[in-house]
Amino acid sequence: MLSWLQWPRVLLHVPLWCIVVVLAYFGTGCTNDTSASAQHKQTREDSGAPKPSKEDSGAPKSVKVARVEQVPMERMVTALGSLAAYEQATVSVKVPGRVQSIGVDFGSTVKRGQVLAQIEAQDYQLRVQQAEAALAQVRVRLGLAPGQHGARIDLERTSTVKQARAVLDEAKASHERSVTLFQQGVLAQAQLGAAEAAYKVAQSRYEDALEEVRNRQALLGQRQSELDLARQQLTDTTIYAPFDGAIQERRANVGEYLAAGAPVATIVRMDPVRLRVDVPEREASSVRVGQKVRVTIEGDTTLYTGRIARLSPTITPQSRMLIVEAEVSNPGSLRPGSFAHADIVVDANHPAVAVPANAIVTFAGVEKVLMVQSGKTVEKTIITRRRAGDWVEVASGVNVGDMVVINPGNLQSGQAVTVME
Repeated sequence: MLSWLQWPRVLLHVPLWCIVVVLAYFGTGCTNDTSASAQHKQTREDSGAPKPSKEDSGAPKSVKVARVEQVPMERMVTALGSLAAYEQATVSVKVPGRVQSIGVDFGSTVKRGQVLAQIEAQDYQLRVQQAEAALAQVRVRLGLAPGQHGARIDLERTSTVKQARAVLDEAKASHERSVTLFQQGVLAQAQLGAAEAAYKVAQSRYEDALEEVRNRQALLGQRQSELDLARQQLTDTTIYAPFDGAIQERRANVGEYLAAGAPVATIVRMDPVRLRVDVPEREASSVRVGQKVRVTIEGDTTLYTGRIARLSPTITPQSRMLIVEAEVSNPGSLRPGSFAHADIVVDANHPAVAVPANAIVTFAGVEKVLMVQSGKTVEKTIITRRRAGDWVEVASGVNVGDMVVINPGNLQSGQAVTVME
């Protein structure tokens, strides 16, 4: 066996013609193999043999198709916003005092007229008694019977006026007699003057009596108002819920002294709730009061409904948005402050190009349909919008009258199909 170092010495002793013959033999063999392969390939092409293909060369597949139609759908304006309590009030005390009891706490559900807290009422009960006594005193001075209303007082029937009236009548009669006697020459001039003076004094006292009774009438009204005020303050020691709702915050404790106007609790009305959203200026012209609203809340699959109740009179200059308020019925699961997604139905029968929902294939977030053209499937990418029952609106990709495959499954684009009736 020769090593690779000995081969050069061996080749020096081999005749040149032998080397040429060996090289010619190997060159002819390689050329014949290449020509044979090319000739075989050319023969297959000339004979019309089919080229290898990725498509199935079997019989056409039967499919069901549906026509792209124009379907009346709801046209909606989508907006984002938040929920707010329909009403919110901080309930405060009207009269100062020490808190005797509180009947609610954080999160409590309350009804309108329910007692929230009670202020110690003993001081106000004493004030009522004091006002009642002062009123009774004035009534006695006016000579009013129990239950008699002060506005129906006959001034002439009061004791003060009666007395002044009697004196006046006596002075008048005396004056008239004096005049008669003076005319007869029986009575002196001085005595006539004294009778006239007495008559004028009696008239003045009568007028003073009338004024005194009128003053007592006014005092009666004042004492009545003081009594009403004292009773109202006694009533105000009990704090009531102004409307149905829930306690958002409790702000006072038993035994605490509260000044007038000090807060006791914050109450919110939960049903309905206010939905406040911002609508872009380009969509603002189509939004009207009374339109239906569908609302969804983050983390809640329930669909809530409401109505547009109020529109802002102006567009916000900074954001170019129209503020819209709707009232949404609350079954108990909606909470003010929640983030909300709203669909405002601005047209209930807006014509839209739509395809059946079961004709849409979604892959990697891209929605497609397979159309039938010339006996083969053609893939079309579409952009969908809203859904109405079994139909889905298509914004672009297909036209009315196009035929799309229903339930395409693993059908591929370019595959031969036959349409089933």
